[in-house]
Amino acid sequence: MSPMADHSSKVHAEAPCYETSWLCVFEAVSPYMWSYMGIAFALGISVIGAAWGIFLTGSSIVGGGIKAPRISSKNLVSIIFCEAVAIYGVIMAIIMANKIEGSLIFDVTSQLEAWQAQTMVAGWCMFCVGLSVGFSNLFAGSASVRRAAAGDVREDAHRGDLRQRAGAVRSHRR
Repeated sequence: MSPMADHSSKVHAEAPCYETSWLCVFEAVSPYMWSYMGIAFALGISVIGAAWGIFLTGSSIVGGGIKAPRISSKNLVSIIFCEAVAIYGVIMAIIMANKIEGSLIFDVTSQLEAWQAQTMVAGWCMFCVGLSVGFSNLFAGSASVRRAAAGDVREDAHRGDLRQRAGAVRSHRR
């Protein structure tokens, strides 16, 4: 074997994992970074979902309030529900941040110790939890709360006695 071929095999053997495989990129990134990215996604996407719901619900309230001014204060509960989505994202981000137990240096070696493997899995799990919290709040704020609130505002603006009539029917059946 030539000296050049021997040298290239040594260089290839010493190359870090992330230079030889795309799947090793996930191992090369610090699990603490994955955790903090999950926290950022939980907080950020939840706030975006709440803001989107507040924007669309608020525009429905303003539009309905032009037609029937009595509904402006009556339907502010819908805005509070959208804010609750953002508050849930903030609470989850705080809980997730309190679960992180840090280490000053986290080096990935070819042979992982048990605590290193557990820390890597925990980082990926925190990332997935952050994504699931963020996107569930995005969909809750933008779809569920907004559709229910916007429909309620429109119906109340068209037929203001709807809620009173529904209550009268319930009390009459008793």
